[in-house]
Order: sequence, then structure tokens, then C-alpha cells
Amino acid sequence: MVRTTPPRPLDITELFPELREHSTTATRLHPRPGAPTIADSSVGGPLLWPADEVWPVCDDAGAHEPYNLTTMAALRRRREILATAEARESLPGEDFLTALERAELDAADALDLDDLIEDPIPLVPVAQVYRRDIPDYAGPEGTDLLQVLWCPVDHADRHYSPRVFLYWRDSSAVGPLLETPPEPPVISDLYLPAPCVVHPEQVREYQYADLLPADLCERLDAWDDDEDDSRPHYQSDLSLAPGWKVGGYANWSLTDPYPMDCAVCGTAMTLVFTVGSVDWNGTRCSWRPSEEDPTASPDTVGVQIGRCYSLYTFRCPESFEHPPATAVQ
Repeated sequence: MVRTTPPRPLDITELFPELREHSTTATRLHPRPGAPTIADSSVGGPLLWPADEVWPVCDDAGAHEPYNLTTMAALRRRREILATAEARESLPGEDFLTALERAELDAADALDLDDLIEDPIPLVPVAQVYRRDIPDYAGPEGTDLLQVLWCPVDHADRHYSPRVFLYWRDSSAVGPLLETPPEPPVISDLYLPAPCVVHPEQVREYQYADLLPADLCERLDAWDDDEDDSRPHYQSDLSLAPGWKVGGYANWSLTDPYPMDCAVCGTAMTLVFTVGSVDWNGTRCSWRPSEEDPTASPDTVGVQIGRCYSLYTFRCPESFEHPPATAVQ
């Protein structure tokens, strides 16, 4: 099923034509649980990974933090138990979980895994997107595939979020494939994406208000009455799409904007990929796809960044070899 963003409640450029000069496109991914293959664009799915290329690890052990730790097997089992419990009919007054299910979850919670973060941790697949599916793909010449992986524990030097790695490939040049990538012995239970198919959709975004020219920002602020919830707001309804996306702009509402400059050359970086805790948000859910059941949960992937924030990954426009940078907002 396709996923379609409803038309914006109003065309903000009719009121502020200058915004057209401060706009760009983004591709919303709309991930939904499924069974993607290595040939598919996906979130949390298998990667087209060469057999002769060593699977990457994060050796930044000094920055690993012991929060919400579990194992991949325990987390997958937890999800199975909770899905089974949610699907069965319960009588009034009955416990949500059976005694055996509760005991199994309690045993997993009691695992002592802190020492495992002192070792290098194999990365976890986050997403892969093919150029053919993503209008806003912007990789190096000769590539058609972006693969996003991360170290699946909190990093103290990354605002207590995962450390992200980007790989760009020519899919036609990948020969024999790695059949069984190594799994990390420990992860945060917030950072294992469920295998999801994606439903790419291109939308137009407008720059975060505080990054607009001062006079335009002031006029927007005067128009945008935050006290009146009966009308659309620039930041939440008209400018920046939530959720998983490629390209577009970052939302800086948590900290206000700060420079995202390349650690190697100092060049201002551009947003390449966004991980969202939810696919839509807001009290009116104006970004919820038109095809979505109104009772559906916006948490479609099982990933949570901070207190339901987003993780923005930026790249250096001077060189794809320079390391990415991230911001939590």
C-alpha cells in the first residue's frame, strides 16, 4: 500500500512567497513491518554486503554507555511475547501477560551485560536505500545505494544516541554476498529497527524558522500564533516532515540551531538521513498518511531516540570520505 501525506492545511508560500527560496524536497520513507530482501530499499532489513568486505565494528568503547542493555535474541523474543499478548483476547481483570511470559521477560531484564560494552561492537543495519526508489538520493557519482548502520548503544559523545556510519555503493559491482553478518553481543533495546519495507514519498519542506533571514523569521513569528491550536502552525504543520526520511531539513526545536561543520575540513554539512522515533506526530496528526488507520500507532519501527526525538545525520559536501555527524532533536 502506498503512503500519501495529506495536503498541507494551507500553502504557506501564498502568505510568504519568499519561502520558495528556502525550500527543498525530502523523501519520507514510511517504514512498515515486512520482509524486505537485500534487493529492496528497507529499514532494519538485510544489507547487500560484499563477502570480501569486513563487517564494521565500533571500537569507541570509552564512549559506550550502559543504558537499556539487552541482547538481540532477548529483544526479538520480547517483541514476540508482546505481539502475542496484544493479539489475544483478554477477559476483564486478566493480566496482560501470562505468568510464564512475565517470568521470561523478568529473566531477560536481569541479564548483567555492562562489561560487554568494553569490547568492539559489530554494527547493526539501520537502512539501505536504492537510488531507483529515492528521488532525494544524493550519493557519489557511480553509486546507487546508501547503507546506514550504527553502533547500537548510547554514546556519551553523541548526545547519548547511536554512532552512525554511512556506506555508498554501486550495487551492480557487488559480487559474492556476506550471508550471515555478525551480531553484537549487546545492544540498547531502543536501537534495533524491526525489519520494514518502505513506501517512499517525496514532499516539499521549508527551512527551520530560526535559520531563515531575520526579517522573514520575524514576520512568520508574528503570524504563527502558538496559542491558537485551531489553526496550523509553521513548525508543526507546514514546514518539516517528521519520521524517517532522506534529504530535507532538520528540525532544531530541542536546542535551537547550532553549526554542523565537517570535523575534517570545516565545511558546513548537509542533511542526508533522518531516523524518527515516530512516522507522524502532533496533536492533530496532520502528517499521518491518508491511508493510515486513525487508530494506528505512529511507532512503526521500534526505535526511540531520546524522549521520542529524531536523529539527524549530516554529510560533508566536499567529500563523501569525510565522516558524518549527527544531531539529536
